[in-house]
Amino acid sequence: MLSWLRAFFLRCQLPLAIGLALALSSALTAQAQHAPPLPASADVEDVARLAFPRLPAHDSLSMEHGQKALLVVPVLGYTQQTGGIAQLAFSMAFARPAANVSTVLAGAAYTANDQLIITATSSIWLPDNRWYFVGDWRLMRYPQSTYGLGMYTSTTDRVVSMNYNYLRVYESALRRVAPAWYVGLGYQLDYHWDIVSRNSFREVSRISRYRFGVEGTSVSSGPVLSLLHDSRANAINPQGGEYLSTQLRTNLKRFGSTTASDMLLIDARTYLHPSPRSTNILAFWSYNVLTIAGNPPFLDLPSTGWDTYSNTGRGFIQGRFRGDNLLYGEVEYRYGITRNHLLGGVVFANAQSVTEQESRRFEKVVPAAGAGLRLRLNKVSNTNLAIDYGFGADGSNGLSLNLGEVF
Repeated sequence: MLSWLRAFFLRCQLPLAIGLALALSSALTAQAQHAPPLPASADVEDVARLAFPRLPAHDSLSMEHGQKALLVVPVLGYTQQTGGIAQLAFSMAFARPAANVSTVLAGAAYTANDQLIITATSSIWLPDNRWYFVGDWRLMRYPQSTYGLGMYTSTTDRVVSMNYNYLRVYESALRRVAPAWYVGLGYQLDYHWDIVSRNSFREVSRISRYRFGVEGTSVSSGPVLSLLHDSRANAINPQGGEYLSTQLRTNLKRFGSTTASDMLLIDARTYLHPSPRSTNILAFWSYNVLTIAGNPPFLDLPSTGWDTYSNTGRGFIQGRFRGDNLLYGEVEYRYGITRNHLLGGVVFANAQSVTEQESRRFEKVVPAAGAGLRLRLNKVSNTNLAIDYGFGADGSNGLSLNLGEVF
């Protein structure tokens, strides 16, 4: 049954995504011929109201009145790392007085690769943006292939299958010290257990000659010091502003860490409007993780697609490239397809590199590019369903789904 599901989604992933979008567009056109037009700014709920006029109205000011924008979305899809996936996604947005939009995103998923994924991420702003609380929790049973360390790896040779359970607990509290600037402290835990690594012949205790965290149990645990600049009003779908997050994490043996290590994360984003007469956005993203000292467990090394929302490296399978240090950059152009913003599109390009295990240098850069569709689910929180397809330079390709923008 599982092999049939994999084959079905492999054949249908891109036609299905495009077909759904085209079917929606056709349905809207047909409906518009028999019903009052959609409002100037529309979402899926407005479309539903055409068919069911008794549904209560909603407006873009509801969060200013203290209400919450809530979405619960069932999703059937496909990704490279999961195969077919059935997911229930939850999104809640609200705003405290004179504060940025707070968000809580959660989901539970089961996949054709026998993976169980439960996630919850939060971004909570207190009144006047005096305090900011951010969290990232995950509980996963996650069999997954890994391809070794460095950029000269292959998806067909020396592939190692890793099976493990994973608990992530990240929590930080930041205090405003200047307009749009925050400093704070937090705690981060990455706990992997029942790690079993196998190649095509036997269990292994080293991958690319790296032995830390390849089998058994691994723990990375310690405090994190954060410096944040965030001038965006809505992180779900930024319409402008800048974002810069710098985190210095120290994994300590006294906190239970398998090995002691220090790591630095630098995440920078900016959003521009190329034309003052258009709402289209040109967005830039730089995501970089550096191992300053020590040897983190294998699964905690910087890797493709292991950022907070698993969005780096569209066009490549999660975990495709892994090393002591990761440099990543992406640019995306977001444009409207319909005037009421119900449908939109994006084109994007990215590039990434990790250091080689022996030379400790960046020797190779691998690019990817792609395009996607956006369906606005809720105009109050400005939440889109994002459907993207990317192509990597080494022949990799894949579909990705998101509730909210990729960055």
